[in-house]
Amino acid sequence: MGNVRSFRWLITIMIASLTLVLMACGSDSGENDEGSAGKSEGGTSEQVINLVTTEEVPTLKSNGQIDGLSSTVMTNLFEGLYRLDEEHIPTEGIAESHDVNEGGDEYVFHLREDANWADGTPVTADDFVYAWKKAIHPDTVSPHANLMEEIANSKDIQDPDSDIYGEVDELGIEAIDDKTLEVKLDVPIPYFINLTAHPVYLPQKEEFVEDQGEDYAIEAEHVLENGPFVMEEWKHDDYWTLVKNDEYWDSENVEIEEVVTNVVKDSATAINLYEVGDVDVVNLSSDFVDLHEGDEEMKTSLEFEMYFLRFNQKNEYLSNVNIRKALDMGWDKEEAANAILKNGSKPIHHIIPEGFSFSPDEVDFRDKYEGFNMGSIEEAQEYWEKGLEELGVDSIDLELLSYDDEQRSTMAEYIRNQLQSNLDGLTINIHQQPNKVKLDLEDKLDYDISYSGWRGSVQDPTYFLEIWESDGPYNWQDFSNKEYDELVEGAKRDLSDPDKRFEDMQEAERILLEEEAAISTMYQSGTARLVKPYVKGFVAHPNTTNSYKWLSIEK
Repeated sequence: MGNVRSFRWLITIMIASLTLVLMACGSDSGENDEGSAGKSEGGTSEQVINLVTTEEVPTLKSNGQIDGLSSTVMTNLFEGLYRLDEEHIPTEGIAESHDVNEGGDEYVFHLREDANWADGTPVTADDFVYAWKKAIHPDTVSPHANLMEEIANSKDIQDPDSDIYGEVDELGIEAIDDKTLEVKLDVPIPYFINLTAHPVYLPQKEEFVEDQGEDYAIEAEHVLENGPFVMEEWKHDDYWTLVKNDEYWDSENVEIEEVVTNVVKDSATAINLYEVGDVDVVNLSSDFVDLHEGDEEMKTSLEFEMYFLRFNQKNEYLSNVNIRKALDMGWDKEEAANAILKNGSKPIHHIIPEGFSFSPDEVDFRDKYEGFNMGSIEEAQEYWEKGLEELGVDSIDLELLSYDDEQRSTMAEYIRNQLQSNLDGLTINIHQQPNKVKLDLEDKLDYDISYSGWRGSVQDPTYFLEIWESDGPYNWQDFSNKEYDELVEGAKRDLSDPDKRFEDMQEAERILLEEEAAISTMYQSGTARLVKPYVKGFVAHPNTTNSYKWLSIEK
């Protein structure tokens, strides 16, 4: 089946490309009425949708997820206690309801009696206990285990210097019975329900996972789902197919029967496939935004995803704050967002998004500081010369680690050209890598500068700020500032004075960006996409994940 389908998809791409060439030449015979994309033909089946993406799914393990694409697929295959609804608000998922004590540090979740796995067996409280313990165990620790730190004893279990390091049975969770889960927190946090919608909080069925062993979640047949869809096929680097899960507790409200996603790295090819009707939704790269300006099918959205340049301070040049400030200020962020990206992305001089977090008095986090290091190229050059003098050199060679997709590659080239033009003696070589390889290089600090991003899966400033704590799991750049650590850790642990907490987080951001220039903020990500008029209920969350639960085809 896979080889036949791959052949048909290749033929579809060839037809789509040829069709657009003929159309461009004025031919009236280039329309492909029937289409031939994948298992379904561009919406010819009543409740089937065809999508495209630029890369393979890195993982389907809830304790392995780190990227947006994996999050999207898992959001649709699995369900946690809560999930984000159509308005991006946490709503009941496997949990039918919950109780919380007066102190806000003990939760009891009541699971749905009709919540089942795709094999028909019940989803139980033990499934959550098993998965959450795996997510913080040293041998199977999740990249997002930090999101569980507020659960009682979690931080100590993850601390090698603790007396209970690795003792996951000490985690503050307990299955009271099959359908009742108790969770105790070290400190009350107002956004804990929001956290439970994150993939790291998804359940896993122990019997199935242990039976699969090392094969768990690496192929479609090695996945057991409890969400709106199941994965029917997964041909790596080519396509995957999700079909409606009849065992899902809310299946009667899931209209779409099949979601086919094909990997198409080339933007022009993907858009060609959309134009001839073989794809129903497609993201627009910057090269194609202008062509579709004013098109009723073009939709834009701004996401809580912030992009920035990491400076690896293990590098002798990047350990110099004046060099970092010069690199931060030495290129035109406004032109980059508006002329290079052109997809609704906003240039930024901050890391906490506007409209993301508000004080107890409903004041936006951004009201105090519009941004940092918003100086001119001339100021950047002054910092550069000062840094060169302090280092005793007149030239610097650096490598920029970048994504390998078309749009972000273009952005990396723009930044490289701007910096080399504006800062005398600077040479930058671009090192493009697929996302999975790039993340591994960042984790190993095997880079100089890295084109990085972080999405606000949890709407609290600490979710961004904790990245750069000295002992933070994602501080992939050897940055350390004691005052910054104290401010961020205090904001995570002490909620007794909300106004002071808010001010402390604002000060932490100032230290990170203005004082230390630990990163160079780039842009808040926007997405421009084409959506066929008959596609209804396509939900794009600000955290960059997409939900298919409410999708339907209405012709």
